[in-house]
Amino acid sequence: MNRGSWLLGRLAQIVPTFLMIGIAVFVLARLLPGDQVSAMLGERATDETIARLQAELGLDRSIFEQLLNFLVAAAQGEFGTSMSLRLPVMQVIAERLPVTLALMSIAMVLALAIALPLAFVAALNANRWPDMLIRTVFQIGLSSPVFYIGLLLLTVFAAGLRWFPVGGYGDDWGEHLYHLFLPGLTLSFSFAAVVMRNLRAGILAVLTAEYVDFARAKGLAAGVVLGRHVLRNALIATVTLVGLHVGALLGGAVITETVFAVPGVGRLMIDSILARDYPVIQALTLVLAVLVSLAFLLTDLVQMWLDPRVGR
Repeated sequence: MNRGSWLLGRLAQIVPTFLMIGIAVFVLARLLPGDQVSAMLGERATDETIARLQAELGLDRSIFEQLLNFLVAAAQGEFGTSMSLRLPVMQVIAERLPVTLALMSIAMVLALAIALPLAFVAALNANRWPDMLIRTVFQIGLSSPVFYIGLLLLTVFAAGLRWFPVGGYGDDWGEHLYHLFLPGLTLSFSFAAVVMRNLRAGILAVLTAEYVDFARAKGLAAGVVLGRHVLRNALIATVTLVGLHVGALLGGAVITETVFAVPGVGRLMIDSILARDYPVIQALTLVLAVLVSLAFLLTDLVQMWLDPRVGR
């Protein structure tokens, strides 16, 4: 199979994924306790008012007709109007999504900047005190809940030392980075721990390979051997792990955005669930599912670059 056919096949897999997630989120949203119409109108609403709103929202139709209409509209990118915000759903998501993507990008960059050099230090000093110290520190970060790390950083660096703002997002790119640095650092701790442990194991495995010994025997510099031969091959498994961890980052972003009052899609999801805002819940779940699928695709492309055998 050539790489073009392989790429088209991977893109085609997103369609049934989108369909299954669409059905699942439609059903699960309607299993939430309470009634959305009553929540919107309040306890004093009359039966006539409730019936009129149900007709406007299409909730008086059969469940199968509602599902079909939802899937057709979702395929066209139409998700209706937010019941709580009274704005088009895609407009609301488009305003919040860049905030979460920026937060995840900062968290990923910080995690890789922390994990990559420390993984090399730990692997090159395996079972000695630098390795033991690094693994112990990262084990603490891995076992600590995200909300606890966030509250700790918020208390020390924002409320105590006043080096960073307590919450918000800012008005320009400079302020965006300034406001998102502490939430991004919070989100990066557990991610960095997972990447470091995986990459350390990969480096240790590659260091004993015959081609590494052959490269050293040729007289190549240690930096060339580590960068060209060791790191490139050790990263193959780590890249897969990074791609699989995108969903976990999204889950952590929900908690982090709540702790730091960041106006992203994670906080929007919590607010929508509490308000029983079905259109936003459904649309946001589908958008995040597509983003995760695209992240998996990007992971495969990076793996193909690292290992040309992928996709053959």
